[in-house]
Amino acid sequence: MIRELRVATIVFLQLTVVTGVVYPGLVTLVAAVAFPTQASGSLVRVDGKLVGSRLIGQSFSSPRHFWGRPSATGPAPNNGAVSSGSNQGPLNPALALAVERRIAALRAADPDNTRPVPVDLVTASGSGLDPQISVAAAEFQVPRVARERGLPEAKVRELVRAATAGRTLGVLGEPRVNVLELNLALDAER
Repeated sequence: MIRELRVATIVFLQLTVVTGVVYPGLVTLVAAVAFPTQASGSLVRVDGKLVGSRLIGQSFSSPRHFWGRPSATGPAPNNGAVSSGSNQGPLNPALALAVERRIAALRAADPDNTRPVPVDLVTASGSGLDPQISVAAAEFQVPRVARERGLPEAKVRELVRAATAGRTLGVLGEPRVNVLELNLALDAER
């Protein structure tokens, strides 16, 4: 029995080293060499200053910027350490109230816009961290952003088109707009 216990302990330690040290280290090294930007978080820097990540949504509240999806992470929005959805179902009164408040905020920021509010502007995703919005959500915000910045709507729409990514592999998902990249392009317009 002692012999079996010793063999089991040795196998346990070997597997711990292989699966807990060697394999993760190898995967991290390969990722850092093959995909250095993605492996470091797809960080975005402007003039050497870190402004965000292409992978995690940021909260924009100025009417001069496009707004992203609401974040369900708490207590701080867009906190990658606590990625989660709200787990509120469609009949939950708290979700209905939150959606009503978000619609009211969008209407208050652009009272002349009477178009239906795209659902992704008032509901959080499953992760609560989406950096993208639908093309419809970006188009909904064009008049407000153009007016606030004193730019022609056509110019703002051009920036939206430039920031739009197509379907993955041409067939998966829907076209989408990265809010951070779009807002950085807007800020570069000045």
